Order: sequence, then structure tokens, then C-alpha cells
Amino acid sequence: MNKSKLLAGLTICLSTTAAIAADKWDMPTPYGDGTHQTQVARSFAEEVNAKSGGKLTIKVHSGGSLIKHPEIHRAVKSRQVQIGEVFIGRLGNISPVFKLDNIPFLATDFDSAEKLYKASRAALNEELGKDKLMLLYTSPWPAQDLYSNKPISSLSDLEGLKMRAYSPTTSRLADLMGTTPVNIPFSDVAQAFTTNAIDAMVTSPSTGVNSQSWDYISHFTTINAWIPKNMMFVNKRIFDRLDDDTKKVILTAAANAEKKGWALGRKLAVEHTDM
Repeated sequence: MNKSKLLAGLTICLSTTAAIAADKWDMPTPYGDGTHQTQVARSFAEEVNAKSGGKLTIKVHSGGSLIKHPEIHRAVKSRQVQIGEVFIGRLGNISPVFKLDNIPFLATDFDSAEKLYKASRAALNEELGKDKLMLLYTSPWPAQDLYSNKPISSLSDLEGLKMRAYSPTTSRLADLMGTTPVNIPFSDVAQAFTTNAIDAMVTSPSTGVNSQSWDYISHFTTINAWIPKNMMFVNKRIFDRLDDDTKKVILTAAANAEKKGWALGRKLAVEHTDM
């Protein structure tokens, strides 16, 4: 074998080894591309892809296109996918820790919501750790307000209405207010109001804007009930198999995504409420 053939063979072997070493992750997210949550998720993935030196590529599957919202936590836990995003409150039946940012009127502005998060972050990550999962970052929604098809001036005005529920806490809240909770995903909100499947909902102004609520809802009431969050998390066993440089890239991108998410949440709270 001459020298040129030997070099060519080595080049092929090295290229093949590099291809095998490269990791590809699928990231399911529950919300569409128009939401700030998915925009933050994409910026996180893009930073990892750009700075990992080809060692890791994360593909974002938005809007429940790969895995529906209720199944994302289980999919990451079972290693069906490596990483995923969920609305934290949806996991309230697993542990009370996941209900903290859904407690009505506990944290109604971003300063108090950030304090609550800093105080509970370790507990949140510890709870995820029980399922071999690891928290990467959180991103808040604007404070939750009331949307309805009739004027609401007192609690009694809500009695008998059908209210959208999206977590154990909102289901319980609907019961306490004398309304009937109806589990409706974000993507079906407009149709649910149009077909009278629901009469009211408590949700963020950004959700109202993204779903063009003015087309099917007559009344908006500012209540600033709570400031919930989404979280991005990873299967820790898969994360632990990465080399140290790639881990650092992910954690740095996660920290940047968290800063961006909280800044966007604050900004949207002002912009969308003013609309």
C-alpha cells in the first residue's frame, strides 16, 4: 500500500469516527413557533448547535408535532427523546413542587416570581432528579388574567361557566370558583370558545394575543393571578455521557436562555396588556 492510499484510508476512518461520535437530540416543545417560549427554546438549540463544534445537534419539534404536551415528561424520562420542554404546572400531580408557581396570588409580579423561583430552584431540580432528569432553564409567562364571554365583576358572575383548565391547579381553582373545569390545550382554545365548549379561561396576555382572543372573547379582566413558567430539562443519564466541553456549552446556553426568557416575559407582560 502506498503512502497516498494509507492517508486516504486514515481520512475515511477519521471522518467515520467523527460522524459516529456526533450526537443528535430531538427536542419536543408544546407551543407553536409564534410563542416566546418556543423562540427561547430555538435560541438555546441554535447556540448549542453553533458552539458544540459539531459534537451535538439539537432539533426542535415545536407545537407538539413530535410528542404531545402531556407525554413530553414521560418521553424524556424513558429516553424516547433526550430533552424536552413543558409547562411546569402540568406536573402538579407528580409533586407539589411543580405547583408552586401556580398558587394564586402568591407571586403576582416578576420581582416576586423571580424570588420564588430562586428559592425553589434546588427543590425543583431535586424532584426532577428522582426521575434521572435535570433542569436546564425556566422561562416565565406573563401574569395570568381572566378572559370571558360576559362581564365579570364578582366571583358570583363566574358560577356555572365552563372554564378552561390546563393544570391540576387550574382544575382545582375552577371547582372552587363554581365553574366546570374543561381540559383544553392551547392549540384548541379558539375552537373551544367558538363551539361553546368553554366560556372563560385564566391565561397569560401572550396566550391571548397568540390565539387572537379578540376574535372570540368579549371581555378581558386583569387579575395578575400568578406567573407560571415553562422549563427545559434533559435526561441526566444522556447528559452525563457527554464530554465536559459539550456539557459546558449546554449549561452556558441554558443560562443565556433563562436570561432571555425572563427578559421576554417581563417585556411581553407590558406590551400585551397595553394592547
